[in-house]
Amino acid sequence: MTDRAGAVLDASALVALFNSEPGAEIVAGHLEAAVVSAVNWSETYGTLRRAGVAGDALASGFAETAIEIVPFGAEDARLAGELSLSTREAGLSLGDRACLALAGRLGLPAVTADRAWGTVEAGVEVICIR
Repeated sequence: MTDRAGAVLDASALVALFNSEPGAEIVAGHLEAAVVSAVNWSETYGTLRRAGVAGDALASGFAETAIEIVPFGAEDARLAGELSLSTREAGLSLGDRACLALAGRLGLPAVTADRAWGTVEAGVEVICIR
């Protein structure tokens, strides 16, 4: 991973960006220094493909960004598992916890469209785009 990272993007933030949904401008403001967990990129890709976005267009659109995909390794898996204790009542998914785990490991804010993240203590700054 490069030293330029400034925020970790959740799948909901990426979907908002690709679909030009409310909050997309906030996500766009983080693109120069953004990273995404491979788990969240997979979630984003699947969501947009199910919505009818062509795979080629999605891959090329992502390639045009400066977002770095970070592998989901053993430490992120452990941190995401630990987060299941504090995020269960809010209904956060594995993808949500993968983003928060990466943000915690890197000491970066997490950018999301999911307001439920504001109700949990995950030890990271959460930037909600809506």
